[in-house]
Amino acid sequence: MGIALLKAFLVGGGICLVGQVLIDRTKLTPARILVLFVVLGVALTAVGLYEPLVEWAGAGATVPLTGFGYSLAKGVREAVDSLGLLGAITGGIKGTATGITAAVLFALIAALIAKSGDKS
Repeated sequence: MGIALLKAFLVGGGICLVGQVLIDRTKLTPARILVLFVVLGVALTAVGLYEPLVEWAGAGATVPLTGFGYSLAKGVREAVDSLGLLGAITGGIKGTATGITAAVLFALIAALIAKSGDKS
């Protein structure tokens, strides 16, 4: 188990390090970097490079935003295989529904717990 944690830490940390370097050294906005990571996850999955990384690093490769792109592409691929062209529309939603639901639910909980208001 210790080796699996180390692999996840190294890969996840490496992905985050790349994001931080892009923030510090380029004029890219954080939003563009986030989109870049999702698209990169989709592209690497499409050419078959991200799946081996996920198998090797586990959560270190699936938790960062590149992992969201991976889930999106994997969902589309599986749905297209079973449903045909309709799967290109529905597969991404099915593949990422759990992550999106968790994000919305945790945001709602944080909003209910925290005192929100204007800064003034």
